[in-house]
Amino acid sequence: MTHKKFEEEVNTLKDFFECYCKDKHECSKIKITTLEYQSKIFYLELHLCDECQNAIHYSFFKLQNCSHEIKPRCRKCPTPCYEKQEWKNTAKIMIYSAVKLSLSKMKNRIRNVFS
Repeated sequence: MTHKKFEEEVNTLKDFFECYCKDKHECSKIKITTLEYQSKIFYLELHLCDECQNAIHYSFFKLQNCSHEIKPRCRKCPTPCYEKQEWKNTAKIMIYSAVKLSLSKMKNRIRNVFS
């Protein structure tokens, strides 16, 4: 996986987890996280509660250690690496956030059309 693809995957996870945490949990904290992938360092500012921090760090760890050169979608992966319960939790977050973020994008497009 290229650095650009890794960064896109990390930012997608960040957006999804922050959207979910903002709506479902209280007491989120700002935390600067450092990730290293193929000798390149990435810095992220995460606004998450402790529970979501732990979940996203698990996802980052799995992403950093993905054995595929061209990363497939996790749900279609021939060699899944997530533990079953972690996968269910992450899938719940991704589904919720995908719907919410898609609806907000459509709402913004409609606003732009009429303004």
